[in-house]
Amino acid sequence: MPSRNKLYFASDFHLGAGALGSSRAREDRIIRWLDSIKADAAELFLMGDVFDFWFEYKTVVPKGYIRFMGKLAELADAGVKLYLFKGNHDMWMFDYFEKELGATIVSNELKIERGGKKFFLHHGDGLGPGDRFYKLLKNFFRSGFCQWLFARLHPNFGVGIANYWSTKSRISNDKKDSKPGEQEWLVVFCREELKTNFYDYLIFGHRHKPLDIQITPDSRYINLGEWVNYNTYAVFDGLELKLEYFEKL
Repeated sequence: MPSRNKLYFASDFHLGAGALGSSRAREDRIIRWLDSIKADAAELFLMGDVFDFWFEYKTVVPKGYIRFMGKLAELADAGVKLYLFKGNHDMWMFDYFEKELGATIVSNELKIERGGKKFFLHHGDGLGPGDRFYKLLKNFFRSGFCQWLFARLHPNFGVGIANYWSTKSRISNDKKDSKPGEQEWLVVFCREELKTNFYDYLIFGHRHKPLDIQITPDSRYINLGEWVNYNTYAVFDGLELKLEYFEKL
């Protein structure tokens, strides 16, 4: 049996987004990927928008995804450390996965060091210049007041509203604009962040484009892509980080 020494990063599964392909088929594909990494994974970072919508009521969570969550439980029981990031689609993730799986829930950025390499990890939403309207909305949606109001809605009504808005996701832009320019907002953010802090790797989701861009001679920006069109993830083996494709479409 190989030793557990690898870090895996993935983002934007958008489980539940049926209009963009079969969510169940995507779930099965993700499970096959999780099976393929379970022997050597030490830590698994799921970096936001795992679900196309998620809200934890006090005693209710959205139905479905039971095979995926069962696989996460299997990994956790095998000793894999799990991290779940709040994305813009599943920002209302509270303590359910923490209590059930021992997962660490990450609300914003996570800075870690592994194998002598420094990582800056974030879903990617609300960073960089521009998009002021979304940044205001994000602050409101993450407020305790907004969460309290939404929790007052019956799940049938609240989840229905949320699923309607989720269909407007930028993921529907498919594979357009696959190479950002120098002024692309996450590239700008990386350049600004590296002026004051050094990281070997700055890893994000949210953009839905698998990207590996050299920002400085010693620092790379990695975007993890998504699992509707690409099935991409990153793996760090203790020496090098690579962006990989699973069952490439």
